[in-house]
Amino acid sequence: MKHILMALAFGVAVSAPIAHAADVDVEAFVKRDRFDDIKLSPNGDYYAATVPLGDRTALAVLRRSDNKLTATFQIGKNTHVAGFWWVNPERVLISTARKFGSLDQPLLTGDIYAINADGTRPDVLVGQSVVSAGPGTKIQPKKAELVAAFLVDDLPRDDRNVVIAVSPFSADPFTRAEQMDVYTGRRTQLARAPVRNARFTVDHDGVVRFARGVGSDNVNKLYYRAGENAPWELINDEAATSRREWVLGLSADDSLAYLEVEQPRGPNAVVAMDIATRERKQVLRDDNVDVHSVILRNGTLVPVGVTFMDGKPRTDFFDAQSPEARLYRSLEAAFGGPVQVTSQTSDGRYALVYLRSDVNPGDYYIFDNVAKKADHLVSRREWFDPAAMAPMRPVSFVARDGLPIHGYLSTPEGSQGKSMPMVVLPHGGPFGIQDNWGFDTDVQLLARAGYAVLQVNYRGSSGYGRAFQQAGAKQWGGTMQDDLTDATKWAIKEGIADPSRICLYGGSYGGYASLMGVAKEPSLYRCAVGYVGVYDLPTMQRADARESKRFANWSSEWVGSGDLLVANSPTRLADRIKVPVFLAAGGEDEIAPIAHSRMMEQALRKANVPVETLYYDTEGHGFYKDEHRREYYTRLLAFLSRHLGGGVAKAGGTVPTTAGK
Repeated sequence: MKHILMALAFGVAVSAPIAHAADVDVEAFVKRDRFDDIKLSPNGDYYAATVPLGDRTALAVLRRSDNKLTATFQIGKNTHVAGFWWVNPERVLISTARKFGSLDQPLLTGDIYAINADGTRPDVLVGQSVVSAGPGTKIQPKKAELVAAFLVDDLPRDDRNVVIAVSPFSADPFTRAEQMDVYTGRRTQLARAPVRNARFTVDHDGVVRFARGVGSDNVNKLYYRAGENAPWELINDEAATSRREWVLGLSADDSLAYLEVEQPRGPNAVVAMDIATRERKQVLRDDNVDVHSVILRNGTLVPVGVTFMDGKPRTDFFDAQSPEARLYRSLEAAFGGPVQVTSQTSDGRYALVYLRSDVNPGDYYIFDNVAKKADHLVSRREWFDPAAMAPMRPVSFVARDGLPIHGYLSTPEGSQGKSMPMVVLPHGGPFGIQDNWGFDTDVQLLARAGYAVLQVNYRGSSGYGRAFQQAGAKQWGGTMQDDLTDATKWAIKEGIADPSRICLYGGSYGGYASLMGVAKEPSLYRCAVGYVGVYDLPTMQRADARESKRFANWSSEWVGSGDLLVANSPTRLADRIKVPVFLAAGGEDEIAPIAHSRMMEQALRKANVPVETLYYDTEGHGFYKDEHRREYYTRLLAFLSRHLGGGVAKAGGTVPTTAGK
C-alpha cells in the first residue's frame, strides 16, 4: 500500500532522514504528505485514502489483501476530496471542496459523489454538478437543482441510504433533511429546519430529532422534536441564555442527548440531557480547555468519550470501563503516547490506529484486537527523523490584565533553549482557531534554522471557553495584540529569547498581527513577515458586507467599525514601523486579496521602511506549487537570517530518493 500511495502522490519514494544542521534542506519541507487520511472498509477488505496532489486531493481505494489499487477519484484543479465515508462494505461516499490556497479553509462545494471499491458505478448523487437526464426522460432519480448537500448520518443500520442536509444557494438558507439512496441519488424529504443555516442530528432509526442554526443576527438556536411528525421545540436561544449548545450525539437507546454547552466562565462542559424529562447532568469537563474531538462507539455515532487538548491531547470517557476506554488505554500504554483510532471493522477485529506527535508527522498501524498485535502500515513523511525534530513544549503565562494565556514553545533538538533568536508565530483566523500540539511544518523549518518558535493562543482563540473567545471581540490590534507582546516579553524574562533577535511571522490574520506588532512595538522586534495577510480593515469589512448581511454583522461585532478599523490598520501606521518587512501574497487570493499586500507595500515604501515582496499571480491564500513554496521558504530563511542570524536554505539541497528500492 505504501508504495502505491507514493507512486500516486510523487512517483518516487523518499526515505533518508535529514541531518541536523543550521542550514536547511528546504526540499524536505516542500515535499507533501503521502496522504491525508485512511479508513478501513467495514469488512476490512479495503483501505480508502486521500492523497494530496498539489492543487487537488484524490481518493485512492486499495485492496488490503494485496495492496492493489482498485479505484481512484479526483475532480480537477483546486478541487479536493474533503471527506469520505464507507457507507457499506463496497461503497464510498465522497464530499468535495474548493480551495484556492494552502491556507484556505476548504469551502465545501455541496456535491456528494459515490464510487464502489472496485471502481465501478462512480457518480455524482446530489449537488450543483448533477445533470438532468433530459426533458424526454420521465423518470428522474436525481434532481438537477442548484443546491448544496452535506452528510448528516450514514445510517449504520442501513447499507442503502444516508441522511443529508440540503440547502439552496441563497444567503442564510433554510435547510431541509433528506434521505438519499447511495446508488441512485433518489431523495425523500424528512424534515425542514426551523432555523436558518441548520445542522441536523438524527436518532438511530434515522428520524431527525435536533436542528441547530444561526440567522443573519448570528444568534445560535437549538431545536428538538419528539418524533417524525412532532413540532419543533426551542431548547436553547443564545440571545436569552448567553451560551451556545450543540449536540455531540445520542445514546444507544436514544434516551440521552450528549450536548456540549458553553459556560459563563471557563471551558465548555459535556452534558447528558434526558430527552424525556429534560434533566441535565454534567458528564465531563476539563479545568482548562474545551472538547477537542469526540470518540464514537465502533460502527455508530454514539459518543463514548472525548479528547481534550490541554497542552497535549488527553482522552477521557463517559464510562472508564467501557470497551472503547479499555482499548484506548491499552494502545496508549503500548505506544507510549496519545493515539487515535480512526476506523474499525464492523466486527471490531481490526482497527486503524494513528500516531502523531510534535516530532512525528504521523504513522498508521493496523491493530489486530484478537492477536493484540500492531503492524506498521504507512508514514505520512517518512523522510523526517523524529529524533532530529524540535520538541514542542506547552507553556503558559499571565497577560497584563491577569488573563491566563497558553501556547507552545519549540526549540531546536539539542539546544539549551536559552538566549536564542526567536520567531513569534501568531496563528491565522483569528476567532475559532487555535494552535495545537503536533507536527507543524513551519515550526520545524524554523527550528532547523536555529530559531526558538513561540506560538500563542491569544484571547479570541478557540478551545478555552466562551468568555476567552469573546474577550477577543473588537480587539484586532488591541488586547489580542497585547497578548503577543506579553508573550514575547515573557520569553525574554524567562531567558529563552535573545531580546535583540526576535521577529514576528504569520499568515492570514497572523500576517496582520505581525505588521501590527512592529507598528505598536517598534523597538521590540527586529523584523516582520506577512504571508497572505490582511492589512487594511476598512477594505476587509467592505468585502464582508458584500458577502452577506450575516458576514457584515459578524464583522461589525467581532472586528469593529468606523474609526476603530482605521486606527488598527497597519496600512495606516506604516510610519511607526522601524524594521524591515517581507510580504508574500497570491493574486488569486479570495480571503486576503493581494490588494492588501500591495497597499501595505506602498505605505511602507512611502515611509522609507525596507520592504521585500514575493507575489505570484496564480496563487491563492497560501502557495500550492512546489516551485513557489520552495522559493518562498528560501526567501523567508534568507530574510530572517539577515536580521536574526539563523540558517539559510542549502544550495542545491534535495531529499535523497530511492527509486529503485
